[in-house]
Amino acid sequence: MSNPVIEAAPYGRTGHASSRVIFGAAALMHISQEAADEALTLLRQHGVNHLDTAADYGDSELHLAPWLAAHPGEFFLATKTGARSGPAARASLERSLERLGVDHVDVIQLHNLVEPEEWEEAFSPGGAVEALAAARQEGLARFIGVTGHGLRIAAMHRRSLERFDFDSVLLPYSFVLMGDPAYRAEVEGLLEVCRQRDVAVQTIKAVARRRWDAGHAGPRHSWYEPLPAGPELDRALAFVLAHPQLFLVTSSDLRLLRPTLEAAESYAATPVTTNAPSGRLLHEDAERLEMVPLFDGATLERI
Repeated sequence: MSNPVIEAAPYGRTGHASSRVIFGAAALMHISQEAADEALTLLRQHGVNHLDTAADYGDSELHLAPWLAAHPGEFFLATKTGARSGPAARASLERSLERLGVDHVDVIQLHNLVEPEEWEEAFSPGGAVEALAAARQEGLARFIGVTGHGLRIAAMHRRSLERFDFDSVLLPYSFVLMGDPAYRAEVEGLLEVCRQRDVAVQTIKAVARRRWDAGHAGPRHSWYEPLPAGPELDRALAFVLAHPQLFLVTSSDLRLLRPTLEAAESYAATPVTTNAPSGRLLHEDAERLEMVPLFDGATLERI
């Protein structure tokens, strides 16, 4: 394995130095093991040491299992559960451990915890939070995180952190999304809380261009239309990586994995004083490619 060239940083208070680019294993949902093997080989070549999967990512956990067995201790492993009741969350975690072929994960995350009624159930006595805390006590997971989509999620994450001491959060973060003043203010408030409490912050949708046009007839490798490989993609990634507090989760479009890794390496190799993309170029990219935020705080909240 080559020496890592994508920079690593402390992943919150976990004690792990994670590559700042985290592999979004949703990309392994509906592919062959051979294709998954090629992707994981590429990750190792570029020094990515953190994998993010979920119970509902199709065959993703199954595709990761051979690699975890062949390279024990090499990857920081996170999975997710969408369950909100305690028994269901426990069953989901146990099934994930079986599918991954491991006796514990580094992080178990509550998946997309944004709807108020689901939030109440998860935090209620006998709910998912209580069950995952018990599982952590038993050694089935080392840390607990919470994830989410949409413009309401930064505020919901702050509410979650007030109720429980999560080790990590995950939320959308991109140039076009941060152009929404209300969302930017909520994210900045969340980032300050996470900084004070040393909570790791993962970001998604960095390379989203817009939602698919209803008339699009070609293949869809992710639920949104991503940016094409090229300088616009590079700048979108650099916008996230320029914030030292953030980790970037790769797109579920596996075709963008190599360009993403190469862009992250190039960014890390550039002097810090010159590698942040200019606002002018980012605005020009957004206008030229007709980039549109994926969420609107209401009808477009659910993916």
